[in-house]
Amino acid sequence: MELPTALYVPDGDGFTATALTIGPWDTGLQHAGPPAALLARAAERAGGIEGGQAVRLSYDIFAPVPVGAVRITTSVVRPGRRIELVEAVLDAGDGRPLMRLSAWRMRVRPDGLAPAEPPPHPAPAGVEASTPEQAAFFTADVAYHRALDWRFAAGSFNSPGPAAAWTRPNCDLVDGEPMTPLEHLLVMTDAASGISAVLDWTTATFANVDLTVALHRPPRGTWLGMDAATVLGGSGAAQCSAVLFDAEGAVGRSTQSLFVEPR
Repeated sequence: MELPTALYVPDGDGFTATALTIGPWDTGLQHAGPPAALLARAAERAGGIEGGQAVRLSYDIFAPVPVGAVRITTSVVRPGRRIELVEAVLDAGDGRPLMRLSAWRMRVRPDGLAPAEPPPHPAPAGVEASTPEQAAFFTADVAYHRALDWRFAAGSFNSPGPAAAWTRPNCDLVDGEPMTPLEHLLVMTDAASGISAVLDWTTATFANVDLTVALHRPPRGTWLGMDAATVLGGSGAAQCSAVLFDAEGAVGRSTQSLFVEPR
């Protein structure tokens, strides 16, 4: 099977999404992971701290993003030489915001304090001991689940409960631009609620309205992972949280608020 080489193709002052962005709920709508990464790319480029590091990326998902043309506008809300806040907003060309990113970035200090040990968290099995798997619930054969190579250290795409998975990119984010580790992290992390689903995809909808990623250091390397769990609130809401890894250890955490209802 021949797959698109990228999630997005440049198109004038915006981008056109390829089939690899298709989400699980509707073949005309994108999974939120690719536009989250595209927004992070824009925020990194708009920031004034050259070589700075993103420490918190907070996304609001106002409406589903269609598979098609998208455009991003950026602004530096709080400029600074050491700390800055960058905002990036995505629309489908009509000016109506569909996703918004608020990103805190900080300068990198190579002479900074020696790193302390992060809070203990059981590391998942390594990539070599993990099992390759494809999601069975996508209705399109070419969709988001093929944008990454998935290896499960615990749990599964296709059964309920907590799960830990490693991924590496199978494509570029933007055509001709290999994914950076940060972009890869964002493409992957919005799927935390998918790999740790506690409800049947065929009988329930559980879509996230936000995504927050907090990083104590930048991710590095080709393989990135997440250890995710979802908790139902019993009143139409749920929360998903995940610890995010690279091959060297934990890099941060993510949270998602889920809207839950019968299909």
